[in-house]
Amino acid sequence: MPHIARELRDDATLLTLIRRGDETAMAALYDRYAIVVYSVLLRVLHHSSSAEEILEEMFVEIWRRPEEYLGVRGGLGAWLAVMARNKAIAALRRRSVGEMVADISLASTYDLSNEAERSTLAERTRAEVAKLSAEQRRIFAMAFFDGLSHTEIAEITGEAASIVKLRIRDALLSLRRGTLG
Repeated sequence: MPHIARELRDDATLLTLIRRGDETAMAALYDRYAIVVYSVLLRVLHHSSSAEEILEEMFVEIWRRPEEYLGVRGGLGAWLAVMARNKAIAALRRRSVGEMVADISLASTYDLSNEAERSTLAERTRAEVAKLSAEQRRIFAMAFFDGLSHTEIAEITGEAASIVKLRIRDALLSLRRGTLG
């Protein structure tokens, strides 16, 4: 056993022993780097169970394919920290996309899944947009269909941004009264 303990001082030796299926070497590697990896994961994710899950995945990957970690540049500890950071960022991106989709809600008193109601609402909206003055329709279209900002519309129309903002607000209020009222 003292012979193994001396061998466990070097990361490359640990990885070679892990490659042979040495569980003691794997435990030593885990003891050496788990706290660093977990700290990086927790700092990025701010969620302990997510950090623990990725930590486990990383060390299972090392156990399954230790040869991929032999000779990493800058040392195994630094490399694991960078890998942990990258995996945490990827998890955040996946989570934020899922949360964005889950957080979307439509504010409407209508059941939009019903095609007849959706058609009726669209028809009423078209009728209300047609009632707007030509200038209001033009500014409304630039804002909502072309995606222009108040400032950009003001530059195009030659009007003050405050007037553009007021016209868009008035158009929205008219549409809300006509389609939902």
